[in-house]
Amino acid sequence: MVSRDVLMGFFDRLSRLLRANLNDLVNKAEDPLKILDQSVADMQSDLVKLRQAVALAIASQKRLRSQADQAEKQTQSWYERAQLALQKGEEGLAREALVRRKAFQESFDGLDKQLKAQEGQVEMLKRSLVKLEGKIAEAKTKKDMLKARAQAAKAQQQLQSAVGDMGSSSAMAAFERMEDKVEALEATGLAAAELAGAGLESQFAALEDGDDLDAELNLLRERLQGGAQAVALPSAENASAESKGQSTNDQIEQVKVSEIDEDLEKLKNLMDNS
Repeated sequence: MVSRDVLMGFFDRLSRLLRANLNDLVNKAEDPLKILDQSVADMQSDLVKLRQAVALAIASQKRLRSQADQAEKQTQSWYERAQLALQKGEEGLAREALVRRKAFQESFDGLDKQLKAQEGQVEMLKRSLVKLEGKIAEAKTKKDMLKARAQAAKAQQQLQSAVGDMGSSSAMAAFERMEDKVEALEATGLAAAELAGAGLESQFAALEDGDDLDAELNLLRERLQGGAQAVALPSAENASAESKGQSTNDQIEQVKVSEIDEDLEKLKNLMDNS
C-alpha cells in the first residue's frame, strides 16, 4: 500500500511540473508590445476609477460640510430662542430650546469629526491621483521607447534566425553546390583554352623556327657559293700575272715543319686535358 508521504511527494512534483509548464506557456505567449499597451490601458483604467473615487470623496465632503453648517446654524438658532424665552419669563420653553440646541450641537460635533476625516481622505486621494497621473505620463514615454527597442530586438532575432535557416536549409546547400559546379566548369574551360593556346603557340613556334632554319640554310648556301668562287682556278688571262708574282712568293719565308709539329702537340695536350 502506498504511503501518505509518497503520495504527497508525487503530488508536489506534479504540481511543480504543472506550474513550470504553465509559466513557460505564459512566457512564450507574452508579447512585449501587447503587454506594454495593456499595462498602460490598465493604468488608465485605474486612473479613471481613482478620479471617480476622488469625485465621490469630494461630494461626500461637501455634503458633510453642508450638514455641519446646518447643524451649527440650528445650534445657534436654538440658543438664541432659549435666550428669548428667558427674557420673556418662559423658563420651561427656554429649557426645551436648550435641549434642542444640545442635540444639534452633538450632531455638529459628529459631523465636524467626519468632515475632518473626509478632508484627510480627499487630500490623500488627490495626492494618489497626481502620483498616478505622473506615472502614466512616464509609462507612456517609456512605452514608446520600449516598443521601439522590442521591435528592433525582434527584427534582429528574426534576422539571425533567417541567417541560421539559410545556412542549414537544403535550398541553400543546393545553391552552393551549383555554384561550386559552375566554378569547376569555368576552371575546366580555362584549362582547355590554355591547352589549345599552347598547341597553337607551339605550331607557330615551329613555323618561326623553320623560317630561322631556312634563313641559316640560305646564309650557309651563300657562304659556300662565295667560297667556291674564291678557290676557283685562275683563268688564262691571270696566268701571266701569277708567273710575274712568282718571284714575290719565293721571297715568303717558308714555315718550318718543326714549329707546326710543336703547335699540333700543344693542341693535342689541350684536348686531352679537357
